[in-house]
Amino acid sequence: MLMLNKTERVPSSFILNGIPGLEEVHIWISFPFCSMYVVAMAGNCGLLYLIYCEDSLHKPMYYFLAMLSLTDLVICSSTVPKALSIFWFHLKKISFGGCLIQMFFVHTFTGMESGVLMLMALDRYVAICYPLRYSTILTNPVIAKAGLSTFLRGVLLIIPFPFLIKRLPYCRGNVIPHTYCDHMSVAKLSCGNIKVNAIYGLIVALLIGGFDILCITVSYTMILRAVVSLSSAEARRKAFSTCTAHICAIVFSYSPAFFFFFSHRFGSHTIPPSCHIIIANIYLLLPPTMNPVVYGVKTKQIRDCVSGILSGSKNTKPQNI
Repeated sequence: MLMLNKTERVPSSFILNGIPGLEEVHIWISFPFCSMYVVAMAGNCGLLYLIYCEDSLHKPMYYFLAMLSLTDLVICSSTVPKALSIFWFHLKKISFGGCLIQMFFVHTFTGMESGVLMLMALDRYVAICYPLRYSTILTNPVIAKAGLSTFLRGVLLIIPFPFLIKRLPYCRGNVIPHTYCDHMSVAKLSCGNIKVNAIYGLIVALLIGGFDILCITVSYTMILRAVVSLSSAEARRKAFSTCTAHICAIVFSYSPAFFFFFSHRFGSHTIPPSCHIIIANIYLLLPPTMNPVVYGVKTKQIRDCVSGILSGSKNTKPQNI
């Protein structure tokens, strides 16, 4: 009898309600969502194809960029198709298991994106501070191990989320005021004690985001010291220009992440729910959309490879950035 009661208190499905308060304009909101998704898919697939085909891009910096593109593709594809089905066709239902799977993928790969940005900062640190040892320090096995470690870190830290959600009883309905299954949005439907969920979510955010931001800050502090110590102004400009695309990627990734994190925890009573959901979606959509654009515009080697392909020339040998 106890098992029956427990089963009844776990819903078979949830209803993703989209952006609360803006249901009447869902169809208009869908256009920027769809446009950003198309740009993200085309841009990141294009980058992956370019890195795979061009021998001149078979370098550590571009391998890390390929990891970032793969991560962005997974994040986009985990959330946007469901959001568009809500906006266009009112297909709001998602199974309990499907919700847990989406939650796992979203949180795991957003954590991995942060980790890859940290690895890219370390890559720039080695390239600028130890240029003669760059190729011997960042060998292919080292890059593969670093990428795998970042992925496993995300998996191991996020895998408790579905179990923490599954243990909770649900008696406040099954309507989630969101476009995707976020850990705390689902937990708040429970009538049980969600303190463990909140504390563990905060610990994961600090272990992933806090650690990565610390490493990025230390890396760029060392880079700045090395660049300032250069005697030539042209050498300083050239050294720092190799970091501009990565700095832009950090800004696009962490700015909405910080705003989402702090508004979700400290501004829940002053910021409208619709604003929370929009920020959450910008947090997931903006980096995948802008990263390929930024790297395509700011990185000379990628620009030269694209120009070579468009002009029909083969074996283009662009200069090092």
